[in-house]
Amino acid sequence: MTETAKVKGPASYFPSIEKTYAKPIAHWMAILQEAGPLKHMELVNQLKAQHQIGHGHANALVAAFLAKK
Repeated sequence: MTETAKVKGPASYFPSIEKTYAKPIAHWMAILQEAGPLKHMELVNQLKAQHQIGHGHANALVAAFLAKK
């Protein structure tokens, strides 16, 4: 009997983010890449202000983005 691995951490928000904002995660990662060397909360606030993304979704995107750097 095998159990499907449950996605944890920031990536667990990705399906909801893609459904809510109708854009792939790669779109948001590109926006964060273009934003320049900003701190975590600066990036979160930019997504919220410029793209009307909710705080939790913005935080998850930024956390995943910074983890890949």
